[in-house]
Amino acid sequence: MTASPRRTPGRPDATTHGQIEQAAFALFARRGFGHTTLAQIAAEVGVSTRTLFAYYPSKNDIPWGQFTRTLENFERLLDDSPADLPLFEAVHRGVVEFNRFDPASDPPHRDRMRLIFDTPALQAHSVLRYAEWRAVIARYVARRLGLAPTDFVPEIIGQVSLALALSAYAEWLRDEEADLLALIAESMDHLREYLSV
Repeated sequence: MTASPRRTPGRPDATTHGQIEQAAFALFARRGFGHTTLAQIAAEVGVSTRTLFAYYPSKNDIPWGQFTRTLENFERLLDDSPADLPLFEAVHRGVVEFNRFDPASDPPHRDRMRLIFDTPALQAHSVLRYAEWRAVIARYVARRLGLAPTDFVPEIIGQVSLALALSAYAEWLRDEEADLLALIAESMDHLREYLSV
């Protein structure tokens, strides 16, 4: 992995989320997540720390990339599911598609997820991101069933879907040859046991 080219400080127009993430992951690999500061990441990119905050509110947000945007896409993906598609299948397909990533992405998705899974300092932050992800599913299920997102069925489908997806990721991170989407699809097949409406 190579760091992005250094930029002149104070030029946020020449900076992208991708450049910041590439520089950050290069530093995480060399120094460790806990020993890398936002100031060091900003210097590597060639911007001020203040500019960096305009892209990511904290160091903990960088491994998650543009997560809010991906959640918006996830919500649209679920909403675009055919109305006659069984609910468990719509959620199954949505979760699989949400996890479809370009194999040439930089930083690689496996590096990103290994950092999130294996870094104790990121665990509390991950709980917040997982809650946002579950809420997307809960809102979709609630709309389909005419319920509130906080009702039992939408809540449990969000929780179960997250548990199934995380189990697939854990196996994928253990096996370098494993196919992530195949693992997620296999794991999400179990959703049928919890939701058949």
